[in-house]
Amino acid sequence: MAVLRPHTAAKFLNMVILSMIVANISMSLSATAHVIRPAGHSRKLGSLVEEPEVVLTYHNGPLLTNKPGSLNVHLIWYGKFNPAQRSIVGDFLQSLSLGAEAKAKKPSVSAWWNTTHNYNTKAKAKLPSSTTTTTSNSIAMLGKQVVEKGYSLGKSLKRADIAALVKAATKSGALPLLESNALYLVLTSEDVSVEGFCMSSCGFHDSLNVLSHQNSRRSRMMGKKKEPHYLLPYAWVGNSASQCPGQCAWPFHQPIYGPQTPPLVAPNGDMGIDGMIINIASVVAGAATNPFNTGYFQGDALAPLEAVSACPGIYGRGAYPGFPGDLLVDETTGASYNGHGLNGRKFLLPAMWDPATGSCKTLLV
Repeated sequence: MAVLRPHTAAKFLNMVILSMIVANISMSLSATAHVIRPAGHSRKLGSLVEEPEVVLTYHNGPLLTNKPGSLNVHLIWYGKFNPAQRSIVGDFLQSLSLGAEAKAKKPSVSAWWNTTHNYNTKAKAKLPSSTTTTTSNSIAMLGKQVVEKGYSLGKSLKRADIAALVKAATKSGALPLLESNALYLVLTSEDVSVEGFCMSSCGFHDSLNVLSHQNSRRSRMMGKKKEPHYLLPYAWVGNSASQCPGQCAWPFHQPIYGPQTPPLVAPNGDMGIDGMIINIASVVAGAATNPFNTGYFQGDALAPLEAVSACPGIYGRGAYPGFPGDLLVDETTGASYNGHGLNGRKFLLPAMWDPATGSCKTLLV
């Protein structure tokens, strides 16, 4: 299971402390060394602290980005979401598609998603030609949606309940089961607690082993005893607005730890939902490039750094812990963003590690 963790206190504080040490060293050397800094030099302190090198390795498994056709992202809305909130998320997912790039202003959300295609290219270069089955790149699209307002499993969920919601939706036929390329995304409202939410994660993705009843009947008719199973990639993200916005909706809320800089104005006027967009982008990119823990990641397969989680807290140029980077600002609302979507939407999207350059890439270059 891949977990999207909040900006953990330990890593954050270590970076801040190291930055302070570097600053103090610079001050102590000022009598003998002349340091010429550009305007806004305080933003550069974080860059003096050497970060561990990020290199995501391909582990020869399947990706959701290298199948022809579309990657359908099916939604399960669990709890109370109003139509405006569902519209924001729906517009974001529709903005990922290739066709949206021509319709949206630049820089576009679709251009952000296109970085996942570089994972496909690198994977094909590594695999033997006999195992390379397609040269296509999957186009992410909004799939079908299920609205579960009745809290059928209550308001305090275990992680196993997230898988149960996916299984129930596919078993009932509310969401399609036998698709060649799909991701099932469960979204929980702000009054729903999920195991590990805020404490260790803002979202996660995993896979569910399910039995294809249609194919199993066909197998029995053919005299075969073995019943086929399929791995369904699924993910979860919660609305942190009333539970832990300082952890899971930063930079639209002041962080719990570190420098208490003013929060940014959310581009769609909903701090909780705009925070969810960041986390949705993170888990969808992670699931697409490492759906079964055999794709691209760094570190332990059970707690991997993935496409976006390898680049925490970076949204624009000059980012460092506590500062998201230089962003675009809406002249009317004062909202900060870095990507344009369909229907005039604006979104703030996290940096993604780019296999083509071996570095974290933002929309604003």
